[in-house]
Formats: sequence, C-alpha cells, structure tokens
Amino acid sequence: MHLLLSGIVGSVAYGLAGPGSDVDRIGVFAAPTVAFHGLHPPRESVVTTDPDVTFHEAGKYCRLALSGNPTATELMWLPEDCYETRTEPGERLIAIRSAFLSAPRVRDAYLGYATQQFRKLTTRDSSQLGGRRRSAKHARHLARLLHQGRVLYATGVLEIRLADPEWFRAFGDRVAAGALDEAEALVAAAERDFDRIRTPLPDRPDEETVERWLLDVRAAHLPPELLPR
Repeated sequence: MHLLLSGIVGSVAYGLAGPGSDVDRIGVFAAPTVAFHGLHPPRESVVTTDPDVTFHEAGKYCRLALSGNPTATELMWLPEDCYETRTEPGERLIAIRSAFLSAPRVRDAYLGYATQQFRKLTTRDSSQLGGRRRSAKHARHLARLLHQGRVLYATGVLEIRLADPEWFRAFGDRVAAGALDEAEALVAAAERDFDRIRTPLPDRPDEETVERWLLDVRAAHLPPELLPR
C-alpha cells in the first residue's frame, strides 16, 4: 500500500474537538496496478477503529469524492496543519479538488447526510446522559453539514475549520436538551437556501481531469519492466 495523501478530519479539523473527542484520519492509497488483474483484486478500503483510520484505494476514493461524499471530499480541503502525508500525487489531487464538484451532488450529499443525522435525533433517547451526549453530537454534525454544504454550494470552496465553533456546540446542547424543532427548522432553512442560491458549481464534475489523475497513479504503480519504452 502506497499512501498518497492523509490527514486528520472530523471534529479536530472542524475546531469542535473536546477533551474526549476521537481523532479521525482518512487517506488515499494506491495499490499495485498489476494486482487489479489477478484473481483477488486488492482491498478498496482499509478501516481500523483503534485508532480511527479509513484509507481508500485511489479508484474508490475518486468515486466517493465524485459522488459528493462529504468525508472523502474534505480530505482535499484540509487546513495545512491537519495533513500528515503529502506526496506529489497527493499534491496534484489537492490541486484538482474542484474537478470533483458538481451542484446537484453537493446539494444531495450534504442535505442527505444532514437528514440522516436528523433521523438519528428523532429516534435517540436523550433522557440518559449517554444518549444526550450522542444527541448533541448528531445535532452538531447536522448543523456543520448544512453550513459546509451551503458555503460550498454558494462559493465553490469547502470551509473545514469553522469560524464560530461555539455556536455549533451550543446548538448541539440545545437540541439534546429537547429543542428538536431547532434542528428541524435548520434543515428546512437549508433546503430553501439551496433552492435560491446561485451556485458557481457546474452541473457535472470534471471526470476527465479526475480520470487523468487516476491513470497517472496507475502508471506510476506499474513495475518498471511493464512501462512503455
């Protein structure tokens, strides 16, 4: 496994981490190109929970990012201090990050993931301390996804480190304490914003640019004897 790009994501990157917060990492790796032609293709993802690490093979990573997946996308937009591995192909991936974006997929992905968090809030028992903490976490994720999605949709730039993390913490605490209507109203407001915002994002991602990067990665991970002479 050749790691191309990796970094710290999640609450640490957003500026929302507390004393007990996990440190989440995500990365992109390249499997040997010849391995895709054998009987047993290489693993597309390597996931561990202690520590919390998710590495995606380059092809799968591209598909996830092209679909608008927020966690995959944010790897290309991290603050400088959050990167832990940066290779030349990783730098090139950061340089083409806008090629992965498209208006419909950004809207659907960020609204969709935020709606999932809202569903968790409606089924979570917040009467106990543990349940209340999880509800606050879901509410923070909901608000953060809606904020990031709207900014990305409006500007073409993904804001990772939040300018006012205290607002998100307070929002999570209020929702966990019973203000579920605030979360519902936030989702409804975001839906209206997505409908009215004039976005600079294209209707479709630039798959040609993404594929060119991926093919270069594949060529770079061929054995020397198989390279064109």
